[in-house]
Amino acid sequence: MSTRLRLVADRAAITGSRPASTDPTNADAPHADALHEEPGPGAARCLGLYAKLAAGVTVVTARGEDGPLGMTVSAVTSLSARPPLLLACLRDGSRTLAAVRAGRAFAVHLLREGQQDLAGRFASPTTSAAERFAGTGIRQVLGVPVLAGALAWSVCLTEDVRRYGDHHLVVGRVAAVHVGGGRPLLWHDRRFGALTEPEPDAAG
Repeated sequence: MSTRLRLVADRAAITGSRPASTDPTNADAPHADALHEEPGPGAARCLGLYAKLAAGVTVVTARGEDGPLGMTVSAVTSLSARPPLLLACLRDGSRTLAAVRAGRAFAVHLLREGQQDLAGRFASPTTSAAERFAGTGIRQVLGVPVLAGALAWSVCLTEDVRRYGDHHLVVGRVAAVHVGGGRPLLWHDRRFGALTEPEPDAAG
């Protein structure tokens, strides 16, 4: 298990109830226990905070029993370079998450500017899997459906899946990767955005 994932797991483990420390030299222990007992802010306030986090927009795909499955995901981050690991947060109960677990592989596509419609289609709860992939070029890489036209993509082998709250952390080992030119599609304050600074010259 990677160090960062182990740290997340360790922090989650201490949120349960535990007896107060009897060590007189550990003055911080009672205070820490009291913090864990606090109810914390409401979900609405937390979502307001999360909305201020700027992120690249991605689509995660996997091979399902009846064909390709996919969903829009904004919580994707690099985890390690050696070995190459990505981390994606997938909603609990999603068919894509089930396919990632069953197939042990998935693809992450970083969308480019102008692909808002594609992101919206894969995010819509009323759009079927067939409708999400309709008109979109697909090829198979290591048995995983890969979308054409993305700014960059990677196919990952599933290393670990752990539930935290209403999402699952999915760690994947990068097995194939492609990076194209252009700018990423961003998500910030509950709407799509884009970079504003001039794009650097290719020679630079």
